[in-house]
Amino acid sequence: MQLIPENTRKKLIANWQNDDENKDPFPVVKLFNPVGAATWLITEMVLGQPDILFGLCDLGFQCPELGYVSLSELENIRLFGALGIERDRHFTADFPLSIYAQAARIHGQITFEEKALLQAKAGLESEKRRSRN
Repeated sequence: MQLIPENTRKKLIANWQNDDENKDPFPVVKLFNPVGAATWLITEMVLGQPDILFGLCDLGFQCPELGYVSLSELENIRLFGALGIERDRHFTADFPLSIYAQAARIHGQITFEEKALLQAKAGLESEKRRSRN
């Protein structure tokens, strides 16, 4: 399976090109290890360097972080037999990356639980209000 199809590449590059200082894109693609805990929520692909992706990376060690990952390295990972990293074809983000990142920091892993994500959203909104005052 191609991890990042062409239509998805265009969305990722568009997010990269957005130079709004307050940008907070929604994840475009979810990649995962089908036999392990690793998950990547990808928001951007570096223009002119299609091997470099940006997003929330969780290798399953309870310390998810925002950062860059190599697409070719992910594509070349071989697990048991012929398995490799996969793309969740049904994934649709409900929140911007900052919410997933905040919830992951709180829970030690990327989570898709609505309650956890809403709590993370409320916490970030509260922080923003305090910083404005």
